Amino acid sequence: MDEQRIMVLFYLVALSATVQQCHSFSSDQLLKHENVTFQKGSSIIFNLSGNVYPTGYYYATVNIGNPPRPYFLNIDTKSKITLLQCDAPCVRCLPAPHPLYKQSNDIVKCDDPFCTLFRGYTVSRSNLPKQCLYVVAHADHEFSFGVIIRDLFPFKLTNGNTIIPRLGFGCGFYHDFGDGVHPPFTDGVLALGNRNTTISAQLSKLGLMQNIFGHCFSAQEGGFVFMGDDIVPSEIVWAPLLSYDDYVLGPAELRFDGQATGVEELEIYFDSGSTYTIFSSRAYVALLNGLNRTINRNHLKVANDDKTLPVCWKGTKAFKSIRDVENLFKPLVLSFTNSTNVQLQLSPEAYLIISDRGNVCLGILSGADFAMTDTITIGDISMQDQIMIYDLENYQIGWAPANCSELPKFS
Repeated sequence: MDEQRIMVLFYLVALSATVQQCHSFSSDQLLKHENVTFQKGSSIIFNLSGNVYPTGYYYATVNIGNPPRPYFLNIDTKSKITLLQCDAPCVRCLPAPHPLYKQSNDIVKCDDPFCTLFRGYTVSRSNLPKQCLYVVAHADHEFSFGVIIRDLFPFKLTNGNTIIPRLGFGCGFYHDFGDGVHPPFTDGVLALGNRNTTISAQLSKLGLMQNIFGHCFSAQEGGFVFMGDDIVPSEIVWAPLLSYDDYVLGPAELRFDGQATGVEELEIYFDSGSTYTIFSSRAYVALLNGLNRTINRNHLKVANDDKTLPVCWKGTKAFKSIRDVENLFKPLVLSFTNSTNVQLQLSPEAYLIISDRGNVCLGILSGADFAMTDTITIGDISMQDQIMIYDLENYQIGWAPANCSELPKFS
């Protein structure tokens, strides 16, 4: 562990001994919007950049501050706090495409009701104001630390109007993804998690739009993400959320080439922060058994020299696109057993990539490598060219096939 990381950890230990829990407020009370009429046409659309391979993530350009400056934010439905690397100054920051954000003077204090939503703490040192802090730690060794602040976010609405709300987010001055991890080359994270601290939830609290948002990742490049209900298509499949924390559906049965695999998982997670889909060990073995039959019939060979993904195959000549192999592979289906006729169809494009060596690689990983034994995580690859809707007004997720390379039409 390097000296800088040790210093920060010592600081956090010392800080934990001198903090007091913030005043308690009711999150439900703070975010009620009873008797609020949401204006149609008051949605926001962001164009996306990036792809599943080789970039590995999608990101939006979001303007923040006065004067507004652009920042690239990674789209993550797992994150609960929108984060931006800040020059506060920064103790440990990652390489980024833009200069570090200059911290605004609107620091969220501990007695601010918004701080409780972040589970913030009071800094009781005499030389610091009572600031609202955040600490984010993930199982994959990602660690982030900073303060909660507010700043202006200029948004152009689909009805042509412009709003400039002052919204809260995390101003991070320590970021660590662990050794050997290559984080997205962005300025921060646009959090779309199931929490009252997200940008979408704050806009809803202000009465500017419904707490409904979605994304559409193009299988080619880019796509779009939106907030508000004006872009929700009429032809859509809905399934109820199982959790008030993450985006979890289930139970669901896995079917390959129209045949039952005998695998049914209780929880199916949707996580745009994961590039690839992750199957439980049982589901992964069942999938490989089905794929091996396909491989043998089509005379593909294992490409052991291609380390793009754990499993790759090569043909008699290099493949140029998924179109070259889509007829060689069979579709997958997750059939949700607690909802009538609700299925998530995964075509070969939704679980395969073509590597830079011209081989076809499996974009579904084994949960055994992630200590995931009985769940399935749907990553970006399996949500390509699907418009995904997260309706937190009615606690449901919906999806429908879409051409994500084109922005949606709306009134």
